[in-house]
Amino acid sequence: MYKWPYADWAKAGFDAWALGMEASAVIGMRVAKIASGGDADQRETRLMMQEKMQAALELQFAMATGGLGSTPLAGTQKVLKHYQRKVGANRRRLGKAGG
Repeated sequence: MYKWPYADWAKAGFDAWALGMEASAVIGMRVAKIASGGDADQRETRLMMQEKMQAALELQFAMATGGLGSTPLAGTQKVLKHYQRKVGANRRRLGKAGG
């Protein structure tokens, strides 16, 4: 059976698009929460900055230690999975009542 040589890259492209769509929804939820004011907006802003720094450091460590794989495709897939977990967790948290 023939497999298109760029099928895995096409899937990675679709996964990146889907991640962008989900991240856009999370951004909207965060903006709404921050715009509401009060203590919740300060907590959310602080949490957002902490999460972004942690995610970047985790990926830097993975890259420095070979944890992203040995090919560009493997690295791309692992980075996408890393951010999919983070964005999904935020979407679930922010989507809860009072999130």
